[in-house]
Amino acid sequence: MRTIDAIRRSGIGVGPEQTVREAAQVMERTGVGALAVVDGARLRGILTDRDLLRRVLATGTSPDARVDDVMTSPAVSIEADADLHEAFALFWTHGVRRLGVVRDGQFVGMVTVDDLLVDLARDLVDPSRPITAEIAHAHRDSALPVA
Repeated sequence: MRTIDAIRRSGIGVGPEQTVREAAQVMERTGVGALAVVDGARLRGILTDRDLLRRVLATGTSPDARVDDVMTSPAVSIEADADLHEAFALFWTHGVRRLGVVRDGQFVGMVTVDDLLVDLARDLVDPSRPITAEIAHAHRDSALPVA
């Protein structure tokens, strides 16, 4: 499976010059926990809800500070057509929960650990259906006649 196929929703981006307050409002309005920070279409960083907590709220940084002052940079990214196993490896080696997905350097979306868990759960459910049906319907072999 390609990484682009695992994306559950469109990635949402903000410009590096936008304020932390504006970015937080975008997160609230769209219901996401991370935003891609894009300059044109180039991925420059990722701003997460954790960044807002640790680098803004906890330090007393002004909500009028620029996003590029508090974002996580450089963003860990993966090519859109890369195999999903590469995404697993990047999550593991970098200790991140979100990867920017790019195609020829252009931001095209974001894939999250949550996306991969949903896919993994679905992949585990499908082959278990016959087992579940057998248990639920108590299918048993008929008894052999005793001679």
